[in-house]
Amino acid sequence: MYDQELRKADIEITQFGLLTALGTVGEANQKALSAGFAMDSTTLTRTLALLRKQGWIHVKPGKDRRERVFRVTEAGKRQIAAAQPHWEAAERHLRETLGSSAWKQMQTTVAQVTNAATEA
Repeated sequence: MYDQELRKADIEITQFGLLTALGTVGEANQKALSAGFAMDSTTLTRTLALLRKQGWIHVKPGKDRRERVFRVTEAGKRQIAAAQPHWEAAERHLRETLGSSAWKQMQTTVAQVTNAATEA
């Protein structure tokens, strides 16, 4: 549902999630992003490369030569703004479909699954 709605803004859900996270924290290295998204390294690397190719993120060297630090560019901020209404529409539709009680339960379950994946 989210992917279908976000396609209208030419962005995928994983791309949108990473952009909004970077937009919130300002800058982050790949290790921090991987932990925050419970995403495997290969998928994260591929997604970050696509965001960079689109011009939505900038990368700079970190504290050591292996570390890279990412931040959202102005183009990335515009992409977030363009996609946000689509994200909200998908979320509104899902909330309406599930109802209030099931919506809250789903949020709890997703948080539990994310925590378990992060700890594994």
